[in-house]
Amino acid sequence: MDRVYIFDTTLRDGDQTPGVSFTLEQKLEIAKLLEEMKVDIIEAGFAAASEGEFNTVKTIAKEIKNSVVATLCRTVPKDIDLGWEAVKYALNPRIHVFISTSDIHLQYMMKKTREEVLEITENMVKYAKKYCSDVEFSAQDATRSDLNFLLKVIKVAVDSGATTVNIPDTVGYITPAEYYDIISKVKEVIQDKAIISVHCHDDLGMAVANSLYALKAGARQVEGTINGIGERAGNTALEEVIMAIKVRKDYYNLYTNIDTTKIYKVSQTVSTYSGIPIPPNKAIVGLNAFRHQSGVHQHGVVSNRLNYEIIDPKDIGLERGGILVLNKNSGRHGLFAKLRELGYEVPYNLMENIFIEFKKLADIKGEIKDPDLIDLMKKFDIKSKS
Repeated sequence: MDRVYIFDTTLRDGDQTPGVSFTLEQKLEIAKLLEEMKVDIIEAGFAAASEGEFNTVKTIAKEIKNSVVATLCRTVPKDIDLGWEAVKYALNPRIHVFISTSDIHLQYMMKKTREEVLEITENMVKYAKKYCSDVEFSAQDATRSDLNFLLKVIKVAVDSGATTVNIPDTVGYITPAEYYDIISKVKEVIQDKAIISVHCHDDLGMAVANSLYALKAGARQVEGTINGIGERAGNTALEEVIMAIKVRKDYYNLYTNIDTTKIYKVSQTVSTYSGIPIPPNKAIVGLNAFRHQSGVHQHGVVSNRLNYEIIDPKDIGLERGGILVLNKNSGRHGLFAKLRELGYEVPYNLMENIFIEFKKLADIKGEIKDPDLIDLMKKFDIKSKS
């Protein structure tokens, strides 16, 4: 199986989420958790953005020992100089340079010609390479670029020394099949001279799907954030890509070096510090990811969790799954399994009466919590053995 490198940009792109601004202390704590999770590359920030950002990247570079520490830079000497000054303290530093390649960006934002972009790419990748052997190049708005021009830029970047080339879906525009074709063409042009990376945004809700399709086409680095935070609708949710590769290794034939048991803790920390709640139905880390309410589902999970859970909760750092949510939709199997968890052994002759009373209560209260069940058992004079 081929290895997929995980590039986390929670501290850079995630920090650009509207309303989010991590402190240095928060960034450092998250970076250490990402290192514990064995994330391959941590993008610590945009060193040239401000003095505070420079100091944050520098601090993280000094503290992180096992992951590559990267900083994003525009393709201008000043950015690259500052970027190197910040990351040079890392045991494994990376300079990540970017320039736009789409005609709309060139005309309205960059005010550059295609020829100028090719020249800047060559010069600035070589400039970064003088500082650092590990240089990543990103073609901003790659998926809305003319494909032939994009391929020219990528080839120039690789020939100039880029060790990783990133093909970002900067505005969340592409579809999985189209992205597969683009990455396949990039693979043909650069062959194995550099790692192909992908960085997807979720404007059309396809960031994770696009990233996974890109892997099938030959990409071997995925960029994203914890919980999918980021600009506008956010980035690729790394925990989803990581667990998709783990659960469906039979299909992808890939692996990561990630310690997935750290996922839940990192997710909760990022949510707390960003102030962005995790939606209950969020894949992998949402509150309801391992909770079951339907009577049919509860019966299945009580019999064998594999009936309705494709992920072992312990794999993401949760002690248990198969959590039963009791309400009017719940059946006997769910109710009595929950009562057994609470230490109650219900006599067979009382089961039907208890179930009827439970249903009446559920119609009134909605979700039935543990204290409600304890009160219900008191009515039938049944004591817990726990």
